[in-house]
Amino acid sequence: MTRELTGRHVLAVTVGAFALIIGVNLVMAVNAVRSFPGLETRSAYISSQQFEAERAAQMALGWTAALSIDDGRLLLTLQDAQGQGVRPKALGLVLRRPTHQQADQHPRLQAEAAGRWQAEARLAPGNWNADLTAQAADGTQVRLRLPLYVGN
Repeated sequence: MTRELTGRHVLAVTVGAFALIIGVNLVMAVNAVRSFPGLETRSAYISSQQFEAERAAQMALGWTAALSIDDGRLLLTLQDAQGQGVRPKALGLVLRRPTHQQADQHPRLQAEAAGRWQAEARLAPGNWNADLTAQAADGTQVRLRLPLYVGN
């Protein structure tokens, strides 16, 4: 026995397909809103002005940073414009994956010499970002993102 395809069947299939698509979109939208961390800043304009002033002060310092890892040993070097090692008042480092926050690490940096620090870090192979924060002797805040590749 064969069943005839009627307009009601086509309408039911079409409505069902659209209902499924709209339902999936609603679930995804609700999950996106729930996972949003919140407001970053009240005024993007004011934040941009502060950013430019902080960036100019940081650039005036002329600091450069380099980061490497070898067999679980992280090595950070920080130099001023003359190539001399820098001793900031405060120093912090966070290792992050570019795509997610589950693997974030906060290595404990230990000073080796002026401008050189080391830390133990067991990092999975692949790309990492190192977010460096430091404070110069004059109070200038320094923020740098250093890319780091960990081989197999």
